[in-house]
Amino acid sequence: MCSITMKKLQSYLSLMRPKQWVKNLLIFLPLFFGLKLGNIEYLSETTIAFVLFSMVASSIYIFNDIKDVEEDRRHYAKKKRPIASCLISIPQAYVTMAILLIVGCFFALLVDIRIAQFMIAYFILNILYTIKLKRISIIDTFVIAIGFVIRLYIGSITAHVTLSMWIVLMTFLLAIFLALSKRKDDIIIFENTGKETRKNIHGYTVEFLNLSMVIMASIVMVSYIMYTTSASTILMRHGDKLYLTAIFVLLGIMRYMQINIVTDESKTPTEILYADKTIQFSIIGWIMALFFIMY
Repeated sequence: MCSITMKKLQSYLSLMRPKQWVKNLLIFLPLFFGLKLGNIEYLSETTIAFVLFSMVASSIYIFNDIKDVEEDRRHYAKKKRPIASCLISIPQAYVTMAILLIVGCFFALLVDIRIAQFMIAYFILNILYTIKLKRISIIDTFVIAIGFVIRLYIGSITAHVTLSMWIVLMTFLLAIFLALSKRKDDIIIFENTGKETRKNIHGYTVEFLNLSMVIMASIVMVSYIMYTTSASTILMRHGDKLYLTAIFVLLGIMRYMQINIVTDESKTPTEILYADKTIQFSIIGWIMALFFIMY
């Protein structure tokens, strides 16, 4: 009985996709760049917002799994998800989704009404994405990118800072870059297995995605260098050596492109992040370099 209960709990945890919560760490970025990391009150608010947003994001993942259950069963990896593998029934999934959404939004309302508004907007946007927008090529990647920008704005509220247009722009473009790489993963699966894991797959080609990724990556890298060398950034961030951190940004992006374009491996952005040591090194190195320069 105990083992059955534990297996059920593991299924529910898997349903929430905790590995995807790493994306929500973006909420801490305004706190970090706003030089407020040492403020315990703001750090606590941001941590709470991270947890609550992760709950709302998990409710979206559950809704997506419910709607895409048949497609997931044709996917080499997604077929192992709790709903697709029948470990959790659709009614149980709906109840879990509702609990996560209500609890997340309710407590967000207690923290700051603006956070709750952004979370509700994120939820509605992703419901539309799951139902319709994900089937429209290019638009689907923009919707994903908007979701990342929403994370930034939630973080700016809890950190009590004004977002830099450079940070918003780079986040938006980097998110599109990652979304495009995910679409390429879908195409590779289709070419290797003949199974359509996404209905808008015919709106993309490998050549188009590779070119688009190069364009987005180039803009992100140039924008970051311009951001770190601008007079306002140097003045506000208390460091004229910020440009040195561009080394880690260039390394991370180029390594990601090498995996995605040169080796042509079928992996999602999250899988690459958890598996590749070079990308992990570039992220940790970037954070440490920024910390020592700004703080």
